[in-house]
Amino acid sequence: MIDPVAITMGPLSIRWYALAYIAGIIIGWQYVLYLIKSYSIVFETKLLDSLLFYVTYGVILGGRIGYVLLYNLNYYYSNPEEIFMVWRGGMSFHGGVLGVVLAIILFARKAKISIFIIGDLVASATPIGLFFGRIANFINGELFGRVAPDLPWAMIFPIAGDIPRHPSQIYEAILEGIVLFILVRGVKIRKQNPGMTMASFFIGYGFVRTICEFFRAPDVQLGFVVSNMTMGQLLSLPMILIGGIVMCCVSRKDHLDCN
Repeated sequence: MIDPVAITMGPLSIRWYALAYIAGIIIGWQYVLYLIKSYSIVFETKLLDSLLFYVTYGVILGGRIGYVLLYNLNYYYSNPEEIFMVWRGGMSFHGGVLGVVLAIILFARKAKISIFIIGDLVASATPIGLFFGRIANFINGELFGRVAPDLPWAMIFPIAGDIPRHPSQIYEAILEGIVLFILVRGVKIRKQNPGMTMASFFIGYGFVRTICEFFRAPDVQLGFVVSNMTMGQLLSLPMILIGGIVMCCVSRKDHLDCN
């Protein structure tokens, strides 16, 4: 397996996990700049720096709080000092989504811009961050797949024992990153009818994450939450529902009432 530490300089260690987040944010930021120019969106580029600040904090705070509360509350209740050790991994995408939504709402009110326009821009760039994040999960050897001893490309993850498993992180990088990017990119951002790209992202992510969870091992501390459903699948259902509601809302002629 790849060493999770990318660079070591004396007592300072820079992990691939941190580099993945930085790469996702920087490349996503540049992609949003490209979209603003390509679609002539009425959005002052100087505001993008502020939006980046809001979204970054939304991702980090929402993702970490979501993981602590939804995935490992008992552990962090007993070890509260580790809540802030983000570099060790442990982020919830669904928690990050809530954090970003709150960040977008706060930013939109301050900048007096439609929530849907900002949502479309952020949703378009999110698969980029997801791709790098899943690659970081693979390097860390975490969020590994279910047992698959006869699968030609199955891999052994040291922290999961010596049984070959699905490299589910790679599946997620492909589906949540590349495929979802292409899907969302195909939904043109429209100034007169904003929100459709954001809705497509919600629905698309909900479906691909549900598919990936069939190959990913359930979280050890949780197991299957409801019947044979994992926490990831359970949390993806509201995303699909909300995406469908938003899509119906912005498709109506009076969609402006939904802002």
